[in-house]
Amino acid sequence: MENLRIETIEMHTGGEPLRIVKSGLPAIKGKTILDKRRYLKDNIDNLRKLLIFEPRGHYDMYGVYLVEPDVIGADIGCIFIHNEGYSTMCGHAVLALGRYVVDHGIVREPVSPETRIVMQCPCGPVEAFVQYEHGKTGNVRFNSVPSFLFQKDLEVDIPDYGHMTLDISYGGAFYALVPAERLGLDLSTSSTAQLTSAAGIVTETLKNILKLTHPKNADLAFLYGTILTDGKDEYSDAETANMCVFADKEVDRSPCGSGVTARIAQQFHRELIKLDQKRTFRGPAGSKFVAKAVKQVKFGPHDAVIVEVSGKGHYMGTSVFTLEADDEIGKGFLLK
Repeated sequence: MENLRIETIEMHTGGEPLRIVKSGLPAIKGKTILDKRRYLKDNIDNLRKLLIFEPRGHYDMYGVYLVEPDVIGADIGCIFIHNEGYSTMCGHAVLALGRYVVDHGIVREPVSPETRIVMQCPCGPVEAFVQYEHGKTGNVRFNSVPSFLFQKDLEVDIPDYGHMTLDISYGGAFYALVPAERLGLDLSTSSTAQLTSAAGIVTETLKNILKLTHPKNADLAFLYGTILTDGKDEYSDAETANMCVFADKEVDRSPCGSGVTARIAQQFHRELIKLDQKRTFRGPAGSKFVAKAVKQVKFGPHDAVIVEVSGKGHYMGTSVFTLEADDEIGKGFLLK
């Protein structure tokens, strides 16, 4: 990585960071976005570690590479990076990127009151609408890929926590959904360490026994994490809270866009909500996303929905990263 110089834009959505690589990314080979994702993993993974790991990042850092899309109608392609590798979907990133691509003139001239952007994510194209008034961007909403409840009332024995039932739902990534109280925990009073540990145990247990399938691509058929909820799945105007623990026990500070999508798909399938019924989701940092199911679709064998999620990303600054030839530690490390 001689002569390395990487410029980034630093944003966050609801407290969850997003490091956008603006320039300095080497050529990424592959015809499709999943090919590119695989190429990065197999050939340039040292760049992910340099940007996400310490000393430039931290255990819960998150980032994105912008690449050329390969589907008709898409404006940009997105490859998401985190402490474990490369995710298939990231809602908080889409919400931030909507503002970024409009503000930086990466796509067409913006129009009021909303500018439409199509982002190709590894899970598929995601349509976003960026508020644009008086030359300024604001809130962003996006329509998810088809999302569905994959398995409900799955019975499982979780080491240290006992026998319980939980759901597996897909919102661009597969998640286990379980009320925290079934683990003897509370989202309001239990420590982040307790919640993270429990969610991690659930994920690891399920990875050993769960057989996931995706209607379009086997590369997407893996359990991304566990979402602990407050159990308030019945429709209500009141907020419902959740905490998403994904990848290698990384904690999403926001309500988690793909996780909120998965929860809406779960609630709709269980007939707890109807089309266009808005729900407000609160994340660990206290930030909120608003979401609703807007359309029923068929996705392979699944009765699925398109979910609209809205929120706002904020700018934090810019960075220019370099690496000196003799700086081995600077290539990236993590303290857990």
